[in-house]
Amino acid sequence: MKVLTNIQIKELDRYTIEPEPISSIDLMERVARALTHAIMRRYEPTTLVKVFAGPGNNGGDALAVARMLAQQNYMVEVYLFNTGSKLSPDCAENRDRVMDMSSLTFHEITTQFAPPELNANDLVIDGLFGSGLNKPLSGGFAAVVKYINSSAADVISIDMPSGLMCEDNTYNIRNHIIRANLTLTLQQPKVSFFFHEYQEFIGEYEIIDIGLHPQGIEETSAVYYITEEEEIKKMLRSRNKFAHKGSMGHGLLVAGTYGMAGAAILGAKAALRSGLGKLTVLTPALNNNILQVSVPEAVLKLDNDDRKFTTPCNPDAFQAIAIGPGIGTAKETALAFIEQIRRAQSPVVVDADALNILGDHRGWLQQLPENSILTPHPKEMDRIGGNSIESYERLNKARDLATRQHVFVILKGAWTAVIMPTGDIYFNPTGNPGMATAGSGDVLTGIILGLLSQGYRQAEAARLGVYLHGLAGDLAVEELGEECLTASDIINYLPKAFKVLKS
Repeated sequence: MKVLTNIQIKELDRYTIEPEPISSIDLMERVARALTHAIMRRYEPTTLVKVFAGPGNNGGDALAVARMLAQQNYMVEVYLFNTGSKLSPDCAENRDRVMDMSSLTFHEITTQFAPPELNANDLVIDGLFGSGLNKPLSGGFAAVVKYINSSAADVISIDMPSGLMCEDNTYNIRNHIIRANLTLTLQQPKVSFFFHEYQEFIGEYEIIDIGLHPQGIEETSAVYYITEEEEIKKMLRSRNKFAHKGSMGHGLLVAGTYGMAGAAILGAKAALRSGLGKLTVLTPALNNNILQVSVPEAVLKLDNDDRKFTTPCNPDAFQAIAIGPGIGTAKETALAFIEQIRRAQSPVVVDADALNILGDHRGWLQQLPENSILTPHPKEMDRIGGNSIESYERLNKARDLATRQHVFVILKGAWTAVIMPTGDIYFNPTGNPGMATAGSGDVLTGIILGLLSQGYRQAEAARLGVYLHGLAGDLAVEELGEECLTASDIINYLPKAFKVLKS
């Protein structure tokens, strides 16, 4: 599913109006009907609705919704802010339509605003500003936002919480953004919806299909996408009837220091659960006993050092390599890491402490093999790319890294972003807060290693691995709850995740 930018959405509106054909005011009516139905599903006619409309088309949507709710016997009060005496044509048309309605109360604010009382049982419909906003709110509109936010009323925002911009909010003013309980966003989520900083403003969101022209959507090129289950199902391969362990791939996992054997265990179990034929774990000698007992299916290659990774191995026998979970950042380990990377002839996954090593030696990024897969969480990304003020800036730095070095970057978190060397970004819809637990990233690394070892291309392994990881976590949470989820549970539910995708 494409996620379009603010500019692209405006173009798509125009595309819909011209060939359908439909006038802009009739398209606004269609939008308002869909919004009204969504509101009526949630709130009874006994609710007192107070509509705050701005001077643009978002305000026009709000005025049309006010009219339709009043026609359905809702108690509606409307406040239209026209302080600049410059309404958009469609907003002006909808003002004229509501002005003489006896079934609602209408106020047009041109100078001073006397705020209405907002109570806990009221519903505020925020139609001040929508997706067209390109700078922070200030002055009187900022004051209105603060007033609404200070109330106990429920707030529904139309398309966007007023004050929040579609993409870049790095220098926005947080106190000047509506905090909605529900955002009824038009046609698709906006890019800013995928960043944790803005959750408090968006609240829950519901996508309202407003019938934008499907051909226009198809023809619009996008940078951002949401991965869909049907895409993932098509990636998943069937096994040949004559498959054997030699034909299903041999992976190398470089993981664990003494005292961090758990990272190696989790990564190894996840790789084996993901279908590869054979797994070798390169780990310090003192991890031998615990790994032999915990993961008897894995072959161990013991480092010359008892406690840390210091000696790279010959990579020729492996179809894929994953390096980093729990290896530490000692000087000897860092040198062994870059030497192992230099020798690599097969796809490479770089995770955890390997990323921290790259953060300490940024010049080594140039030595990563093309199409390597990096799996940083936000702090690891900041170590590599420099500190970011907010998630949008961090995402752009990750995209720059992916395109500059021709690598895949998996920026982990809610809505994990899988960034292609082309710059395309796929937001992953699976996963939940219960997965915010130690070892979850090691499991993801193991899954991707398992897929690469079987011959999945890097783009497939990255997107499929992230989706499976989140889906296993979702299936686990259904039975265990968010508080009780551990990384091992994600591994245990991988078989069910594969079954869901094969159904």
